[in-house]
Amino acid sequence: MSLVRKNIAANFVSQGLTAVLAIAFVPVYIHFLGIESYGLIGVSVTLQGMLALLDMGLSVTLNREMARLCAQGNKAQEMRNMVRTLELIYWAVAALIGLIVFAAAPIIAHRWVHASQLSQETITQAIRIMAMILAFQWPFSLYSGGLLGLQRQVLLSAINVSNALTRSLGAVFILWKVSPTIQAFFAWQIVTALLQTVLAALLLWRNLPVADCRASFQHDLLRRTWRFAAGMSGISVTVLILTQTDKVILSRLLPLELFGYYMLAAAVAAAPMILVAPFFTAMYPRFTQLVTLGDQLRLKEIYHRSCQTLAAVILPIAIVMVFFSREILFLWTRNAAIAEQAHLILSLLVIGFTLNGLMNLPYALQLAHGWTKLAFYVNIAAVILLVPLVILLTNLYGGVGAATVWVILNGGYVLISIQLMHRRLLIGEQWRWYFEDVGIPLVAAAGAALLCFVLLPANISGWQLLTGLIVITVFILAVTLLATPATRVALVRYIESWRVRVENI
Repeated sequence: MSLVRKNIAANFVSQGLTAVLAIAFVPVYIHFLGIESYGLIGVSVTLQGMLALLDMGLSVTLNREMARLCAQGNKAQEMRNMVRTLELIYWAVAALIGLIVFAAAPIIAHRWVHASQLSQETITQAIRIMAMILAFQWPFSLYSGGLLGLQRQVLLSAINVSNALTRSLGAVFILWKVSPTIQAFFAWQIVTALLQTVLAALLLWRNLPVADCRASFQHDLLRRTWRFAAGMSGISVTVLILTQTDKVILSRLLPLELFGYYMLAAAVAAAPMILVAPFFTAMYPRFTQLVTLGDQLRLKEIYHRSCQTLAAVILPIAIVMVFFSREILFLWTRNAAIAEQAHLILSLLVIGFTLNGLMNLPYALQLAHGWTKLAFYVNIAAVILLVPLVILLTNLYGGVGAATVWVILNGGYVLISIQLMHRRLLIGEQWRWYFEDVGIPLVAAAGAALLCFVLLPANISGWQLLTGLIVITVFILAVTLLATPATRVALVRYIESWRVRVENI
């Protein structure tokens, strides 16, 4: 198995298990804490997203630099100096994050969060604990970026899986046996965040090539990479606005209970993105290496093949979630009220997230070329549209209106950004992306889903419904994989290799 395939497989296992654990334990958290306290967990997630702009593009820069320097060879000292330089900056910013959130906790509790059952003191305590979580967890993204660039993605996946198991199972134990409070829940998150960051740091340094001198802070490395880092920082700011504006507005305008419904739907809707992340994580450093080597023919081949494979994997799952959102929420929560309140929000968010997911590999190609302007300018245009649209549609339709904005914006990305990108990179390849990379798997998955939707009986429930949805998902996935050129060829080759092995036994 090639290194890229191993990385994709490891990323699937890691992020898939992490997502399953996160989703599976939500009903348990709600059972112990209540929907308002779960809303505070949503506030924590929102704060993490808002503070991501302070990354200043450094984690992605380290990823790209490690991949580029690995391709060039004999760059051990420069690699170690790069890690040390960005590491010192990152930890300083992490401390700043913790201090700011800790000091602002009373203001956030009083002016941002609207609770009917939780006291202001409880909310303030929870937010101050969040501050420590953010400070310890935030540097992990830098170390993970370094491991990704070094193609140590199997190792990083092992770290993530271990942390996810420890975080989820430990939280349930704490809530069950120690204290069923939001403070106890967040206190355990401090422990797991610190362990994850320290372990990632140790393993990154251990996997860097040995150099003659000790690693040191180098100003010239910052001067060389500042343009790319600045571009990524600008993109991070716009992405922050794009991804968190709906949550900020909803947390301000809606009661905490209704905000909890939206955050619950958003957590489930992120499932297709879990399938996207392994591809982006594996392909971004590979694209960077091919760009560094100037191998355009190989780059074009891998680009289209990876885009087709991604679409063939993500679209079947997304379409099932769109068609059967109410049933999925009910099976997951066993709560008819939650399913009724959140299912339409879930369907709309899934559509928006999936369109965004399809754009991840084209975005990785842009970053591999060091081109950040397109994403930044497109995001600026989206922000100009986003804020008034979210405010207007949230006031008119609540969470459903905010979710609709995601469909509008990401549909625009697919229609406009691809056209602009392929005027400069892999010129003229946009039509192959539309019709072959995305169009074929979309038509195959949608056709199979429509057939299943018509044939599925309306009166089944419980285990029968769960079994039916699993069978439908497998059927749609199989149809899409066989219809998509890249995955069909891969499946035929895989089957042929197994046939040869059996014949040689």
